[in-house]
Order: sequence, then structure tokens, then C-alpha cells
Amino acid sequence: MNIKLADNVIPMTTDLFEKFDSIIAEYSQLPTGPLNPFTVSMDTVVSPTEAIINGKKTILAGTNNYMGMTYNKECMLAAQNALNDFGTGTTGSRVLNGTYNGHKELEETLKDFYQTDHAIVFSTGYQANLGIISTLAGPKDYVVIDADSHASIYDGCSMGNATIVRFAHNDPENLNKRLARIRRKDPKAGILVVIEGIYSMLGDQAPIKELAEAAKKHDAVVLVDEAHSIGVFGKTGRGVAQEQEVEHLVDFTLGTFSKSVGTLGGYCVSNHPKFEILRLVCRPYVFTASLPPSVVASANKALELIKDSGLRVKLLNNSMRLNKGLSNAGFKMGTTGKSPIAAIVVDDKKIAIAYWQHMMDEGVYVNLAVPPATPNGLNLMRCSLSAAHSFEQIDYMLEKFVAVGKELGVLD
Repeated sequence: MNIKLADNVIPMTTDLFEKFDSIIAEYSQLPTGPLNPFTVSMDTVVSPTEAIINGKKTILAGTNNYMGMTYNKECMLAAQNALNDFGTGTTGSRVLNGTYNGHKELEETLKDFYQTDHAIVFSTGYQANLGIISTLAGPKDYVVIDADSHASIYDGCSMGNATIVRFAHNDPENLNKRLARIRRKDPKAGILVVIEGIYSMLGDQAPIKELAEAAKKHDAVVLVDEAHSIGVFGKTGRGVAQEQEVEHLVDFTLGTFSKSVGTLGGYCVSNHPKFEILRLVCRPYVFTASLPPSVVASANKALELIKDSGLRVKLLNNSMRLNKGLSNAGFKMGTTGKSPIAAIVVDDKKIAIAYWQHMMDEGVYVNLAVPPATPNGLNLMRCSLSAAHSFEQIDYMLEKFVAVGKELGVLD
């Protein structure tokens, strides 16, 4: 297409995309065609653990489908019934025409699940962080966040124009120093401390008790994002705070339905007496269309099902089998401790890309995670397991990880 500028138009000399040139250069080194690590397309999804990708049967080992809920028959039936009864969408925000009985029922389910007084549902987990953090912490406030925080947490801080202060990853002593410095400077400032129960790249747990105690020492509010830990940890699946028996130290709990719950959406629960005003002042809630009724119905059913401790036992047994197998094989591990995530470190980015492609050729889909999405500049082959994986599938993954690792020189 030829575009001719009018005679009186001065050609632009600036390129708004110039700031992305270095990323474009790196992206151009990735494989082209259907097997690109960031544009993989599923031809058909067979089950929570298998799909047809580029015409080939592939084990899914990087989907965050921790409880395997995406193909649960009860969840699917609930979604189908809601689709028949209420249609495909609401076409409105929650404060207009976008609140159906199902949305209220889901919030009641969340209150019962977490044993809290209040719950609010967002259209995505990203929006939950964006909305709650930006609304709670404004221009005169401080948000103190872990240095390894998810992008949605950083964006929530920026949207609220609060002052952002980072503390060293999972370091209560460093958090205490940061908070003391803020209090010396501004004794009456509002402070929100944001923690993640499980950090998504390396799967490490936050020491919530020590971090929350440091926050309370300086009169700060504590928010915990349990996105990767709902369903996975705790007696009834409420997450790491329940697992560590420190829920009483947490003021706001956030999470997502897109992982263990197997669908889409986000939420926040709390006992704060003024919580309900968020429905009128939280912009990502007020100005976004609400979740489709079918999504709400499947989430509601999944929250009931993920209380089953048997799923958690199966998931963590699967994860232990993969993590232990990779470690015993001699891989440099990025993950440590009890987590549904397993990740090996590949020092060279080009070899990491080749590793991902070879694993796809062998019928195993994992996540290629590279900077800036990863902490400490690591290149990771990241797996997120499911309670639906069989030991046979995990052993096949291990076999291929070792074979490809030897072929590429990652293993001796």
C-alpha cells in the first residue's frame, strides 16, 4: 500500500516504536513459523494435560492449570447451563447492567471460601491487582512491594500514582528498614505492603508471617496476592497465608480464577468495614464489562471442588517427582522447596530457545521464560504441573529433559 502525504503535512521525524528496537532485535532471533515460544497456537485441547499443537500430540507442562479444572465435567455443565439461561455476555459493567444473580452468588461463595465479610469480583486477575492497589494507595501514599512482584502489581502502583518502594525479595529485615525510613520521613503516611504467596517464575513461597509482622510494626496495611497458591496450599485451599496460619495478619487477599479455578477473572476479599465503597471508586471495576455468566458459573463450581485436599496431595506429589528428577539428573534448578512449579536454569539465551524448540519437537510444551519477565536475569525452562498429570507423563517429561539437555550440552 502506497501512502502519499498531503502537501501541507510535515513528515514525522520521531518513531514512537523506537524504544522497542532492542526488543524487536531480540525477538527476530526466535524461531519463525508455528513453533514460536510466545505465539504457540493450540490446534485442539484434548484434556487438561494434552493438546494437539502443529498437528502433534503434546503434553502440556506449562499452563498453570494446577487443579485440572478446565475439563471438569461439573464445571463445564454449570457453564453450559448458564450459557443457555443467560446468554454469552452481560454487555455492561457491574455498576450498570452487568450484575446478575450469578455474580452475587460467586461473591458469596468467595466470602464463604475465605471466611471473610466482603468479596468483589473483577473481569481478570490483572484487573484485580490494578484496581485494588491503585484505589487503596493514591498520590500521598506509599506502596512497598517485593522486588520480584508481578507486572500487574507494578502497574497498579503506577496507576494510583503512589510512591513505590521496593524491598529485597522475601527479606523481612529489608522490608522493616524500608518501612522505618518511610515512617521517619512521613509518620502519618498511608502504607500498603504487597506480597505474593507464591512467586510465579521460581515458585518460591513468601515468609508471610515475618513480612506481615514487620508491616504491622509500622502500621502498614498488608495485601497478599494468592494467584499461584489458591487451591494449591492451605487446609481448604485458600493459599499460603492459610498454610502458614497467618490469615489474621492479612488485610486484603487477591487472587485469580485463571489458574487453579480453571477459567477467567479475579477477586479481592477482606474484612475491612469500608470495603464496599470500592464498587463505586475502583475504576477497573466500574468501567469494565462484567464476566460472562458461563465463566461465573464454572468458577463458582470450581471453588467448591478445589477444597478437596486430594487434589493438592496429587499436585504436590507430581511436582516433587519432577523437581526431584530434574535435580537428581544434574540440572541447575531455579525452583526450590514445595511448589507446583519446576524450572531449570539455562545460562545461554540462544541455547534456552533451542531447548524449548527441541522439547516441542519431543512433544512436551513448557514455558520459555526470559528477562525481563524473570528475576535476576535468568533464562528458564519453566513447568507448571497439574493434579491431572500422571506419573507416566512426568516420567516422559524427565526423559526428554535429560535427552535434550545432553544433546545441547546443558548436562554433561
